[in-house]
Amino acid sequence: MKKISFKNIFSPLLFGRRWGWTFACLLMLTSCGLFRKYEQKVEAPANAYGIGVEEAVTGSSLAQMSWREFFTDPLLQQLIEQVLANNTDLNSARLYVEMSEASLKAAKLAYLPSLSLGPQGTLSKFDNNPWAKSYNLQMQMSMDIDAFGSLTNKKRAAKAVVLQSQMSEEAVRSNLVSSVAQQYYLLQLLDRQMDILVQTDSLWKASLESQTVLFENGKAYRTAVNQMEASYLSVKTQIADTRRSIRSTENAICQLLAVVPQHIARTHWGADATYHSASAGQRMFDKQFLKIGVPAQMLEFRPDIRMMNYAMEEAYYDTQVARAAFFPTITLSGTLGWTNSGGGVVVNPGALLFNAVGQLTQPLFNRGKLKANLKTSKLTEEDLRKRYVQTVIEAGNEVNEAMADCMVAREKHEYYHRQVEVLHEAYLGTHELMDNGKANYLEVLTAQESLLSAQLSEATNMYNGAQALIALYIALGGGVK
Repeated sequence: MKKISFKNIFSPLLFGRRWGWTFACLLMLTSCGLFRKYEQKVEAPANAYGIGVEEAVTGSSLAQMSWREFFTDPLLQQLIEQVLANNTDLNSARLYVEMSEASLKAAKLAYLPSLSLGPQGTLSKFDNNPWAKSYNLQMQMSMDIDAFGSLTNKKRAAKAVVLQSQMSEEAVRSNLVSSVAQQYYLLQLLDRQMDILVQTDSLWKASLESQTVLFENGKAYRTAVNQMEASYLSVKTQIADTRRSIRSTENAICQLLAVVPQHIARTHWGADATYHSASAGQRMFDKQFLKIGVPAQMLEFRPDIRMMNYAMEEAYYDTQVARAAFFPTITLSGTLGWTNSGGGVVVNPGALLFNAVGQLTQPLFNRGKLKANLKTSKLTEEDLRKRYVQTVIEAGNEVNEAMADCMVAREKHEYYHRQVEVLHEAYLGTHELMDNGKANYLEVLTAQESLLSAQLSEATNMYNGAQALIALYIALGGGVK
């Protein structure tokens, strides 16, 4: 009789077991890359600002100044604080941050088992037998094992979403600070223009009265009086238009404040340190102030660039999740409870019920969905890398444009200032000559209009300089503190 060997019987099982361990080890080695953290490898252009932008090695950066340091007008600071507290868009951005944080918390808790309680009671009767009462008090538990990084990468992606929402909130805050400041300075400009027009109205009224006296004494023609009156009425219309612009600008600020239309308190023109510094001259036209230092890394303060970086991070982890979907999922589940219907016979009292199950699910064919998800994730990563570079280029262009506007406003300021002085002297001289009969009304009219135009242009140029300085501050990432 042939002897039966247990080794021969179990050798196929042992062989399969060895291959099972080998397959498991290969899976674990393959899954190691799924836990790798994101690293930013996209290189931004080295000279993002382009030509014409000076770089200072020393000195504090404009982007590192808080908006309270940058805007020193107390009334403007009060307005900005009110807008940051009440603005609807900013409050919505804050709520989105809270929602993304809630999603992150859920992603962190995904490592823990899920518990549920399912009590059940049954009444049953068969023919003339008495009622049978059974109950089942059980607690069910289910837990996913993160062997291939699916839960980890989902958690990291959720954290990247939180960071994106925070950067979005900072971008909204920065834009609000910029908008309030620009509207506030526009109000100051309109007030300044109103002062100029009111003064001009008074002067031109005197000129009209003088011309009328000359006409009544036979020393001037009616045409001169008509021309002078037409110019005088033109100033009146400009005053009306400026008054309407002031109302419109105040309403725009009220919209940012989320309040009904009302008067906006403000200081007089040029009171803010944005226009004046302790030394002579305007700060916005000071060469030392404008030489602020703009190395390329300053763009890292911008919320939009940081948000794009976090978007690339999210896309990277989404790709890792798509890769993990090709590996098996491991789930542990169990039931623990108290029942009186064990073994199919209703008894009383109850007994302890315990059940444990381990499940491994390996995807084999899912109609191409897994491959499509992975390809889509990879293409999203590639698209975000290109968009990141484009965002840096656009940011550098904004810095270049703002710096160029600052330099032009600074250069034009001296010319406008001198032009106003010269035309003011010419106006006084021409008016004196007309009173003495040595100049006609056209010369006086030309001198008046030229002086008014130069005064308004000087004020507008100062406002343009303030706008350019604010734009430079925001373009470098300021306004988020």
